Amino acid sequence: MPPVPNARNLKELPKFRDGLSYLYVEHAFIEQEAQGIGVYDQHGLTLVPVASLGVLFLGPGTRITHAAIRALAGNGCTVAWVGEGFARFYAQGLGDTRSSLRLQRQAKAWADPKLHLEVVFRLYQKRFQEPLPPNLTLEQVRGLEGVRVRAAYARWSRETGVPWYGRSYDRRNWGASDPVNRALSAGAAYLYGLAHAAIVSSGFSPALGFIHTGKLLSFVYDVADLYKTEVLVPAAFLTVAESELEVERRVRQTLRDQILGARLLERMVEDLLWLFSGLELAPLSLYTMLPSCM
Repeated sequence: MPPVPNARNLKELPKFRDGLSYLYVEHAFIEQEAQGIGVYDQHGLTLVPVASLGVLFLGPGTRITHAAIRALAGNGCTVAWVGEGFARFYAQGLGDTRSSLRLQRQAKAWADPKLHLEVVFRLYQKRFQEPLPPNLTLEQVRGLEGVRVRAAYARWSRETGVPWYGRSYDRRNWGASDPVNRALSAGAAYLYGLAHAAIVSSGFSPALGFIHTGKLLSFVYDVADLYKTEVLVPAAFLTVAESELEVERRVRQTLRDQILGARLLERMVEDLLWLFSGLELAPLSLYTMLPSCM
């Protein structure tokens, strides 16, 4: 057991909507302490009351005891293992008191063709600053989104002076891509990790996507795309404009600082709850699911 310097009380945690509080910990040792947990790091001991904790994110260099996990699970707290600053999402463990109501709402909307399309339109609508005309077809909305993304690339190329020749990369030959494409790809992976954390910590499934489908992370891609032109594109171009060296590492650091400063994780959860709010959901049965599964 590490030495116990002057203990500190954690008076306030950042909060999600509906009172779901979260804590991110890295380079620390976590042990059960009384009715909560204690986080031991270079600053000493921080006491965390698990009754008010909804999600505990464990970053690099973190060790946790069985007793601490048991205390967290007994209070319905989700524990998630993530990369530095949410750069990757590795695994999760759910407490035994978490409700499945949000997952049920997502599954019902996903299985109903009309509601599925409504969620698709909401996802696209969220990306635009102005409301979309109600008479647009899905193909027209996708066309507008393509124009918007291309305009974002062109704008940041002009503002930073970084040449832009289009989105192109090959995972099998990573070094063949130009620096800005490598920065975009590395930053996208970071954004996927954050979206994954937001989805599972707020009770939704990463697999039930609406625009992207057929992958275990389809909904992760849907959610991450909401913030690409706002967060990822400028970060990638600004990083390359400063230097073309180590762009992957530097763009992740830039994104981490921006995400923490803008409290993007909380925004993602707010947007997730909005996405399924007000939908007229019919009861979900195995019969209604079968045609989509055949």
